[in-house]
Amino acid sequence: MITDLEGARAALRRGTAVVLPNPAPLTHVVAGPDPRAVNTAKGRPADQAVALWAHHPDTLTDLDAALDLSPALTAAAHRLLTEERVTLLLPLRPGAAPPDWLTPATRDGWTLLFGARWTPLLPLLADHPVLYVSSANRTGRPPAATAAEAVARFPAAVPVLGTTSEPDSPPRAATTTLRLHPDGRIDLHRPGAQDRPYQDPNGYLEHVRAAYLR
Repeated sequence: MITDLEGARAALRRGTAVVLPNPAPLTHVVAGPDPRAVNTAKGRPADQAVALWAHHPDTLTDLDAALDLSPALTAAAHRLLTEERVTLLLPLRPGAAPPDWLTPATRDGWTLLFGARWTPLLPLLADHPVLYVSSANRTGRPPAATAAEAVARFPAAVPVLGTTSEPDSPPRAATTTLRLHPDGRIDLHRPGAQDRPYQDPNGYLEHVRAAYLR
């Protein structure tokens, strides 16, 4: 079901998951204030882990004390989320008490954060400092690159922000997922849009190390 910005805003306020666009080369995502709604929209178990959409600066600040990272690595993580628009797996400090709203994005001492902040979505996102997010795909299918693809793949009850008469877009992919370790090591957890232009994952990791971790 195609909707506009006000329709998407109303759906999120009701707790409904909504499919939202991202800038190229990223695909769409499905997001909502209730992680169970996000998983249900994707057709998977309601308690499956999701990412926290760390789009709000206060949300990131609230997490800093719970992360097992130095101040320099924490700052690097913030930049990777906002500038590279990657998804990050970050370590939680042993014995820390993270906010309850982080639980759906936490497994085995790691939390999963998505940080893209696309300007057209900021008025919508500002209403929800805590949002949960996942790739806009049904289980076993690739994520939707356009609103038309999302409408075709998701149930009619899931609103899709956009229009079905979109111009052709460049090839898109889900965001790259990186894992940042307490000692500053970083590795590729899942390939995606950001590392795709490089000949191999190591080339992208070298770019990340040079630009953010030195």
